[in-house]
Amino acid sequence: MKQNLKFTLRGENFSTMWEKQILLLPGPTQIPPRVMRAMSREQINHRGPVARKILFEIIEGIKEIMRTENDILIFTSSGTGGMEAAVANIMSPGDKALVVSNGAFGDRFKKLCQAFNIEMDVIDYPWGEVVDPQNIEDHLKNDHGHKIKAVFVQHNETSTGVLNDMEAISKARGEHPALLVVDAISSLAAAELQVDKWGLDVVISGSQKAFMIPPGLSVVSISPRAWEAVKRCTNSRFYFDFTLAGEYLELGQTPFTPALSLLYGLQESLKMMRDEGLENILKRHSQYRNIVRAAVNALGLEMLAREEISSPAVTAVKAPEGMNAGDIINGMLEDYNVVIAGGQGNLRGKIFRIGHLGYMDPLELVAGISALESVLSSLGQPVDMGKGVTAAMKIIKGGKSCESIDN
Repeated sequence: MKQNLKFTLRGENFSTMWEKQILLLPGPTQIPPRVMRAMSREQINHRGPVARKILFEIIEGIKEIMRTENDILIFTSSGTGGMEAAVANIMSPGDKALVVSNGAFGDRFKKLCQAFNIEMDVIDYPWGEVVDPQNIEDHLKNDHGHKIKAVFVQHNETSTGVLNDMEAISKARGEHPALLVVDAISSLAAAELQVDKWGLDVVISGSQKAFMIPPGLSVVSISPRAWEAVKRCTNSRFYFDFTLAGEYLELGQTPFTPALSLLYGLQESLKMMRDEGLENILKRHSQYRNIVRAAVNALGLEMLAREEISSPAVTAVKAPEGMNAGDIINGMLEDYNVVIAGGQGNLRGKIFRIGHLGYMDPLELVAGISALESVLSSLGQPVDMGKGVTAAMKIIKGGKSCESIDN
């Protein structure tokens, strides 16, 4: 995208044209050059031996990231397609689900269950708060007839920057047979997630987050228990049919034409991730979170999520009193070509979100923080210029936690 950028240097006004934006979104994320090159390869027979080899290589790479031996299915869709597939394949009309929501994407599971005629019990939390596993445990203990067939929950609630404790949520089921369906679209390869060890039955992810490729692929892992539910399911589905996808997977194919260029890109990004190592990837994302939170603290702004529940993928920041977050977002884009996200639902205009996942250099975060300082100042917010940048650089240079930086 080309963007006219206006700026002042030594009292003179200048205008230039930039093609590169500093993309600080929680998705889509930036794409590594080597992945871009991989995606430019010529098209091949998607049912031929080369495509088969690529598909199996990708699946093995995803299993390493998910830490699972469960089956992996890949659909050409956004992450919401994977969420829909989970509902449509394990829940029959009239079945009951427990939907746990603490943000916009938890609410999306509600809408999907409604669309497929699933009865729901709902546990809602204020946006910005974390899911309490005890509430889930108590609710399931009261389900004496085991009418609840599945629990739907987000690992990382992208709309609020809150990371839910998925291991504790899984343990909260106790002896209840309900499946656990997890939206890990923005958390996979950014936060710790161990599918098999934690007993997660269906886990959904998307290509445009920490996988570092464009939107268009959803990834779903399916446990043996979940496959039993698929066999019993009577709901309607076609494109997102797990059974059909599983049959074709045995042939090294997808049921329908895949996005080959995205598969090329995912193949290459998984090579990059393997070279870096999963533990290093997780540490890097934790550092990104600390950089942003230290800077925001230093600027005297308030974050939506508390430190102990904060996401390594995205940080939600409250707009200063009397200021619309949209003005901050627009100012950063128009004046500095820095792209950040706004709030959703009832948080629209109240927060802005800084994404810090995927293919990103810490200095890009510093550039974004510098732009934020300038925009806040231009909007009339008292800002000690450079204080946020200094706090960020202390994290980069010293690896200190954000709590150790004086405000």
